[in-house]
Amino acid sequence: MTDALPNDIHDFLGDTEWEGAEIAPLVGDASFRRYFRLKMGGKTAMLMHAPPPHEDPKPFLYVAHWLDSNGMRAPHILAEDAATGWALIEDFGDQRMREWVDAHPHDEHDTYAQAIDALVRLHRLPPGPFEPYDMAVYQREAALFTEWYCPAMGLTVDNDGWHTAWEAALGPMMVRQQPGVTVLRDYHAENIMLLEPGRLAGQQGLIDFQDALVGHPAYDLVSLLQDARREVSQQLEHDMLCRYRAAAQPGEHFEADYARLGAQRNAKIVGIFTRLWKRDGKARYLGMIPRVWQAMERDLAHAAMAPVADWFAANIPQELRAAHGGKIQ
Repeated sequence: MTDALPNDIHDFLGDTEWEGAEIAPLVGDASFRRYFRLKMGGKTAMLMHAPPPHEDPKPFLYVAHWLDSNGMRAPHILAEDAATGWALIEDFGDQRMREWVDAHPHDEHDTYAQAIDALVRLHRLPPGPFEPYDMAVYQREAALFTEWYCPAMGLTVDNDGWHTAWEAALGPMMVRQQPGVTVLRDYHAENIMLLEPGRLAGQQGLIDFQDALVGHPAYDLVSLLQDARREVSQQLEHDMLCRYRAAAQPGEHFEADYARLGAQRNAKIVGIFTRLWKRDGKARYLGMIPRVWQAMERDLAHAAMAPVADWFAANIPQELRAAHGGKIQ
């Protein structure tokens, strides 16, 4: 409906070759960012509106330009006006990796292998011009667990001990982040578009990368293979890690660092999903917490995670961990 469109949409399109295109709003989440599909002359494009001050399209545009200029399949930016929040970008279509592999389980292995190969290509590039994924960021993210999950469960926990445990667990890994790789930070099956679905697919389209940092190569592997939103078997996780290691040769400490970042990311996600429920009223995320918790327990079992595992043993009742797997009831 035309009256539902932002007032300045035609002003922006008037300076592009898409003036007069058919405009179809797309359903989005409860945020100020909106997307529209444009159709004209048998072609399509995506129009993103991320209006300041509530949104800022500049980080997305900055990372997209860098990825595109370095041969990765981020959407091409066709036109932009960051001051008003508009960006006209390449249309990757509607085929997400998540829905494809759910509908074509026999293609799961090959599709995940393509996603691994994309990370190998990304990690062979010099790190992008982004901020570092440093200890302060790791600690801030991990703190979401004690800030949101623990109060929701009625637990009084040792917050200082939580911080100290993570310092001890992650400290040995930090030197191996130098010089680092570009970390997309949310690389999973719902943020990968299949441009040519099927066993012989080409490169997979990347989206939702605006928070990219420079950090450890294991982080995006954790995002993909310990997916909060989709069940990834331990066998598939093992196979894909072997594929990555064979191609990238990441070194002898990689398994330990993978467990470190797996536990950190999963603790963060438990906190975020709890916050989405408590603060934003999005209870649907609670059903994903058991999967995340189970992956976190596997990560905590690694010797490298002993400081954090000891904190869990002292602060999170075992009957809660065993009976509910982190599930909020």
